[in-house]
Amino acid sequence: MQRTNPSSATVSPAASSPPDLPEPGGLCAIHQPNLWPRLTTLAKLFAADYWIVLDNVQFARRDYQHRARLTALDDTDQHQWLSIPTHLPQGRQTVIREALIADTSLARRRTVGMLQQHYKPSSHWPHLARSLQLVLDSFDTGRTATVAETSTRVLLDLLGWRGQILTSSGLPARAGRSQRLADLAAATGARSYLCGTGGMAYLDETLFAARAITVTPFVPPGCGIWAAGRRDSAVTALMALGPTVLAEELRTLAARIADSQTAA
Repeated sequence: MQRTNPSSATVSPAASSPPDLPEPGGLCAIHQPNLWPRLTTLAKLFAADYWIVLDNVQFARRDYQHRARLTALDDTDQHQWLSIPTHLPQGRQTVIREALIADTSLARRRTVGMLQQHYKPSSHWPHLARSLQLVLDSFDTGRTATVAETSTRVLLDLLGWRGQILTSSGLPARAGRSQRLADLAAATGARSYLCGTGGMAYLDETLFAARAITVTPFVPPGCGIWAAGRRDSAVTALMALGPTVLAEELRTLAARIADSQTAA
């Protein structure tokens, strides 16, 4: 399946009608927009042909939709949470795309300040600094999800991902965790759904099998750069290794997943 440049995909929370669907037969990842996502999350998206941004489910304050764990490069025991102060207009029932930034100026300053504090000494900082303005500009939308999605797109772009991004709010899907995911994968013509370990714990695979869609488990390594990959933002690995080395790590993992699909 030929991949398209993510720069052509919209980051607006408003759904396009109809959406620009990918070519059928691809490997699909579905995940909420995460602020400067964890390494394992970024790797899962990198391994997919396209990412469906799950933007019309309930916002979760204890998740990574508005926060990221930044770890110091010279001391892995030192970490700090970067978070976007977020207002939920409908309280706990607010869906992700409707969550609003409570203090745009403060959030923008905090983002710049904390990223510089942790990573400016890195020789790889200029790579991120050149793209950081795209994230800062996204604060003007006033929407937490747009900033989170933009931060992820920036990282994917730096690593050379050529996939496509869609939003779940622009696609037909029924309620229910597994049902929604199966419907979204089917609506985009996926041949396989790439599922993380958390999702595998509850996923009803029969709903995918009924659509002739396989479920591919995404299981990253547990050592090396991946040891803290389920907790730390991928920015930490990017600043430690640089985009070239990190992209090679992600391509190796993506190739392993592709090989497992062929073997199956």
